[in-house]
Amino acid sequence: MVGVQQRKLAVHDLEVGMFVADLDRPWHQTPFPVQGFYIRSQNDVRALVSHCKWVMVDEPETRGSVGVESGSVLGFRARSKSRANGRKKLELPPLSIREPVNHQVVTTLKKELRISKKILGDAEVALDRMFDAVRSRGELDGRLIADVTKKMVKSVCRQPNAMLWLSRTWQYDDFVYRHALNTSVWALVLGRQLGLNEGLLNHLGTGCLLSQVGKTALPVEIVEQEQRLSAEDYEIFRTYVQRGVEILKPSGISKAVLSVVQGHRERHNSSGFPAGVGGEKIPLLAKVAGIAEFFESLIAPRNGQEPMTPAKAVGFLYEMRDFEFQKDLVEAFIQAIGVYPAGTLVELSDGCRGVVVSHSPERRLWPSVMVMQASDGSPLKSGKVVDLARYNESKAQGEALAVRECLPHGTDGLELTGWGATNEYRWPLGKLFNR
Repeated sequence: MVGVQQRKLAVHDLEVGMFVADLDRPWHQTPFPVQGFYIRSQNDVRALVSHCKWVMVDEPETRGSVGVESGSVLGFRARSKSRANGRKKLELPPLSIREPVNHQVVTTLKKELRISKKILGDAEVALDRMFDAVRSRGELDGRLIADVTKKMVKSVCRQPNAMLWLSRTWQYDDFVYRHALNTSVWALVLGRQLGLNEGLLNHLGTGCLLSQVGKTALPVEIVEQEQRLSAEDYEIFRTYVQRGVEILKPSGISKAVLSVVQGHRERHNSSGFPAGVGGEKIPLLAKVAGIAEFFESLIAPRNGQEPMTPAKAVGFLYEMRDFEFQKDLVEAFIQAIGVYPAGTLVELSDGCRGVVVSHSPERRLWPSVMVMQASDGSPLKSGKVVDLARYNESKAQGEALAVRECLPHGTDGLELTGWGATNEYRWPLGKLFNR
């Protein structure tokens, strides 16, 4: 935003409501998941005191505006103080995962992409068969979904960026399939970040894949207009969760999986449905699924709806911490997917354009980008991946290459599909992912 004024302030002089724009140390060395945030409680002040001596805050006159700094390096800094108005806030003790697993990246992105491509194909087939069975009132066989979920879990545990990137570029014929599958991938990446073991990740992934089953029992016109419903139609739409549970119960699906289906639309502050429960009454896996499903609905809404850029959706989600979603989970989600998640279309500071392939947790503002257009807008004959963190290692502060802004889905020349109708990659993987 043009004309933003900042001033240096000692952390002991901070007050609730101020917008912290910069720190006296690198952001990645702090627990704060995004660069730029509002101080919403004394806990935020105490956290800053423990890590910093001074910060840069925006002047009061800039905090009343709403929107995204399209020209900033960050691309998503939220400016609205009123987003929480009328909403119930709930703070819980820090999240504790019993016996967390430290999942290590054990394979290259190039190798895992080939494996993940087949897994996503299997997942599409499994979803297609399941929905056909539901529509024809046939017998549901949960084993097919369970088997493909196990493959997805192992892939995400080995190398989370491959499945995440492919899920953003995969082509489907049915919105519900795509929504369920992408939700499952986002949830698995978050679950991996939390240290959930493979058994819990299997329950989580299966629950996400099955979470949309109840929509098959709703009128088609309500499902297709789910983000633009009247109050009466919305009451009908809300029943899809319970309908899904009732469809799945006879199939022998585990209680853990059913709890994900049952609770993925509940909200931390009890504003969700169907039961309107909140806080610790929502099972952990359902909370994870809820964040994943919400995020996917922001960046990939139904046809006719304007999608958010992933970076803007990250900022929007961050503003909801301790309101719709538990703070710990929101911050872990952002740490897992980065400020610019895989699949985000971006323009770099040198004018080149491309798509984010992966990110480094230590350098969340410097992802790896597959450059597809030169600075003059001309398409490259062959794509190249630039690891911004590695590229900037030897660069002076003013010479670093960074993300200038996020671009909307559908930007000319930046198709997210990595292959055409023949399912062949546009560029050889060896040239794109050589690490």
